[in-house]
Amino acid sequence: MADRKFISIDGMGGDNAPLIVVEGLERFAQRRADLHFLLHGDEAQLAPLMAKAPTAAARTTIRHTDKSIAMDAKPADAVRRGKGSSMWNAIEAVKNGEAIAAVSAGNTGALMGQAMFILKKAEGVERPALAANWPTRTGVCAMLDLGADIAASAEQLVEFAIMGQAYARVVNGVANPRVALLNIGSEELKGHESIREAARLIRGSNLQMDFRGYIEADKIGYGTIDVVVADGFTGNVALKTAEGIARMMSDMIKDALKSGPIAMLGALLVMPGLKKMREKMDPRKVNGAVFLGLNGVVVKSHGGTDSIGFEQAISVAAGMGESHFRTEVEDNLKRLVASTSAVAPVAEPSEQTAK
Repeated sequence: MADRKFISIDGMGGDNAPLIVVEGLERFAQRRADLHFLLHGDEAQLAPLMAKAPTAAARTTIRHTDKSIAMDAKPADAVRRGKGSSMWNAIEAVKNGEAIAAVSAGNTGALMGQAMFILKKAEGVERPALAANWPTRTGVCAMLDLGADIAASAEQLVEFAIMGQAYARVVNGVANPRVALLNIGSEELKGHESIREAARLIRGSNLQMDFRGYIEADKIGYGTIDVVVADGFTGNVALKTAEGIARMMSDMIKDALKSGPIAMLGALLVMPGLKKMREKMDPRKVNGAVFLGLNGVVVKSHGGTDSIGFEQAISVAAGMGESHFRTEVEDNLKRLVASTSAVAPVAEPSEQTAK
């Protein structure tokens, strides 16, 4: 096992597990012959499915456990009572050095709680963040935090920027990611104090970063920024709003094209263009959010995804696990600490000096 690279997979997590997990694993195994897999879960359910996935089966070890985490489990309960579950064992394989990354489509809060408990925070990281890709007109951009926590200080926002920059390089292949802070305006005085202070810290630090200042939410889709940084509350609201608007627009277009004979005829003419747009906006192609800032790689797949989406989540895990992501983050965190330490606090003027 020492000379092989393994991806550790929670076989029982997700709305449609274990079927889509095994189907997604088979799809991924067909295009990556160099990787092996640890599949955690109920062997009685997994073995028959693996028998129908010959490419993956040849490189997969099933690790049996009849314990799994429910999709509605509370994070605290998942940490206290989750040891030995398929999710727990998948993460623990990363901690033990058996796997380069773990993937689960299970309960997000439970996964975050267990990952934090088992892997711990990386040195120099004050708070982990949840990062994922967002479709744009030119491709995708990375966005974080998407809900690992609801608030973030200026220093934590800078950490998110550093981790997001490395994520964009690894997952999206952007050589020099353009980074911006999500704000209510582009002017320097806009936004609350932590955002303005984060911008000041980034500009004043010796970070290897192409920082572009602020970006408003309605500009994200233009594709002019590669990494959008926000606190978890703001990022999650922005994400859910965008998802809701996308579904609403899709439904409105369908209703309009079915509104009458002429509209239905027009639908035939525009169908090729609509198919291209649907493919570009397909959420399965950007599936796989990563918990950044831990001592190991853990990828969260959407719980309701299909085999195509789960394949993409495994692909994200493989890319992160094989990369120098943590080294790049550690180097930039050291630069940040050195820069902030070099700035001596300004002393308040004494009464005598004031006179």
